Amino acid sequence: MLKVNGINVYYGNIHALKGVSLEINEGEIVTLIGANGAGKSTLLKTLSGLLKPKTGTIEYLGGSISGKAPQSIVKSGISHVPEGRRVFANMSVEENLELGAYIRNDKKGIREDIQRVYALFPRLHERRKQLSGTLSGGEQQMLAMGRAIMAKPKLLLLDEPSMGLAPLMVKTIFQIIKQVNQDGTTILLVEQNANMALSIADRAYVIETGRVDISGTAAELQASEEIRKAYLGGL
Repeated sequence: MLKVNGINVYYGNIHALKGVSLEINEGEIVTLIGANGAGKSTLLKTLSGLLKPKTGTIEYLGGSISGKAPQSIVKSGISHVPEGRRVFANMSVEENLELGAYIRNDKKGIREDIQRVYALFPRLHERRKQLSGTLSGGEQQMLAMGRAIMAKPKLLLLDEPSMGLAPLMVKTIFQIIKQVNQDGTTILLVEQNANMALSIADRAYVIETGRVDISGTAAELQASEEIRKAYLGGL
């Protein structure tokens, strides 16, 4: 579904991604793990068109999306839930969801998908008329994910969905990620909680200082002593 070939990305003179290559197959959950500043969020921003690779190619469903505008990438079926959630605080929950469908004009389908989001996130249905800025961190994460789902993505990019959330809410968010995947959406997940990420992923890539250092199935990485020591608390 997605093929990244040797991309190099810079912030000014800083070489943030160094020849990164990876693949995502349709229907998978693939996770990126690595230390803060390793380049995980930079990769997601590049895939969604917010950053442009200096060299290398990005192929999606057999066609190039390298250097395309973000709105064009959303229309092609890729949605990005950024780190820090970034909901529209002065708009209601439902207005945020409607904004997620801005590229669509099928009113009946939009209403059906809002109900689907409410089925996935019952808490959002309870809060649907509430201003988004008054929601808890976990509720805002649910809203950010729900808003991305409203674009009907084939590929969902999730950046640190568990950041700053209570353990019970983290468990809920990961259950919903699994459900969204089972409903037919392919997922690329960036997550500091490597244990949780590997528990639901099919495959994983480890990024170190802008390079893909290790890749394999989630089970292989969970079984690796090197990975356990570095990212899984030495368990």
